[in-house]
Amino acid sequence: QVQLVESGGGLVQAGGSLRLSCAASGRTFSSYAMGWFRQAPAKEREFVAAVTWRAGSTYYADSVKGRFTISRDNAKNTVYLQMNSLQPEDTAVYYCAAGLLSSHVSDFGSWGQGTQVTVSS
Repeated sequence: QVQLVESGGGLVQAGGSLRLSCAASGRTFSSYAMGWFRQAPAKEREFVAAVTWRAGSTYYADSVKGRFTISRDNAKNTVYLQMNSLQPEDTAVYYCAAGLLSSHVSDFGSWGQGTQVTVSS
């Protein structure tokens, strides 16, 4: 099992930036990729971005491509999500997850507790 702890959420004005961090511990070698998902009120959890531990290959949802950047620091077992040009529609609870390289919630077996991101207009 992999334990995940997110940090870095907060309140920001439209056009601003935030960087989320996800510290992984436990059986981190058992997961192939790390992902970020988000869930807004009354909406389903949706894929944001993913990165593979080994090669650092990255994948993004169309809605964040060009604005968000996912990266990982293998030495620190930490994954980051740099979010620029934030918009009110980016407001959600952001979750870090470990699992397969996929955009599907069901392919990720370990989840963090989530961190709130609120973008004001």
